[in-house]
Amino acid sequence: MSPNDKLSFENTEIAFRHSTNTDLNRAYWLFKVINVNFLVKIGPPITNFAIKIGLPVKGLIKATIFKHFCGGETIEECAKTTQNLADGGVGTILDYSVEGEDEESVFDSTRDEIIRTILTAAKGKNIPLTVFKITGVGRFGLLEKLDSGLKLSVDEQIEWQTVQDRVLAICEMAHSEGVPLMIDAEESWIQKTIDNLALNMMRFFNKEKAIIYNTYQLYRHDKLASIIQDHAIAEEEGFIMGAKIVRGAYMEKERKRAEEKGYPSPIQPNKEATDRDYNDALIYCADNIANIAIVAGTHNEDSCRLLADLLNEKQIAHKNPHVYFSQLLGMSDNLSFNLAYANYNVAKYVPYGPIKAVLPYLFRRAQENTAIAGQMSRELSLIVKEKRRRNN
Repeated sequence: MSPNDKLSFENTEIAFRHSTNTDLNRAYWLFKVINVNFLVKIGPPITNFAIKIGLPVKGLIKATIFKHFCGGETIEECAKTTQNLADGGVGTILDYSVEGEDEESVFDSTRDEIIRTILTAAKGKNIPLTVFKITGVGRFGLLEKLDSGLKLSVDEQIEWQTVQDRVLAICEMAHSEGVPLMIDAEESWIQKTIDNLALNMMRFFNKEKAIIYNTYQLYRHDKLASIIQDHAIAEEEGFIMGAKIVRGAYMEKERKRAEEKGYPSPIQPNKEATDRDYNDALIYCADNIANIAIVAGTHNEDSCRLLADLLNEKQIAHKNPHVYFSQLLGMSDNLSFNLAYANYNVAKYVPYGPIKAVLPYLFRRAQENTAIAGQMSRELSLIVKEKRRRNN
């Protein structure tokens, strides 16, 4: 019997063992609603308007979409979700999902909150990875100006130094506590600046173990080359490369901007090209696992199966600290919990933050889900299968 014989993504008993009947029913109706594109399109403006004029919709949001996709409004509120995941062998990645802010005081408080997630992770084994976005601690427009190569004013130079100081403080804390920290990918027109920052942080803090991870979005046609290039730098300079590998989250926005501004789209020509590069990236990383640590962020069953098989073929231990599978809370439990059951390292992204501030994240989840052909019907079919199993 091979190690992967017990790995089945169809086993709904394991996938939903952590879910009560109430949880399953809520998920069923939620995905039914998300499956209706019309409701997903009109939902965000109606919700934002209702909150703006003071209608009591927060309670409804918190009891439904927020409860399904988020851990809570604070780190403390996430404790129950974290424990629930841990009971199924799945780790938590606390993801402070406040976005779109632009004030220095907010950037400082976000830095402090990210440091709190690191300190919380350091207290136990249930939070094996942490994460943050550079735009959480620095102004988007400033990063955009840096990426475009424009000269910064004196005030902007001071502002940029402050952003770098915030990033350094976060990464220093992760290093001193021994907690791996992922820097999320963002839009292509600020990504070069983020890549340079991430690589510098790896140079400082990844000499002995993988602490800092950059994120590579393989729906971009140049990112497989970036992984290989960054690995060459890591080998030459003597540090461990940390790579979170995802397909990507900004496809429609990227294509639209490229068209409007008249430059070639950075996005792959089709899904097949994205899948090919994603899987090639997994193969490359598995071939170099001694000095590349990877987090495979994917809801794609074929890619999960490929990486699981690669570990077995190359006799890489399932619990090798250089390999993690990762999915989002509230989605693809059939992957997360079945991989954990087969003894692989798995961690779920658990977003948290004030409901109003996390709404952009929640709306993006719903809109992305409707854009992924078959994703919702897949989630629904698994939930229906488990409901039937429990009723027998």
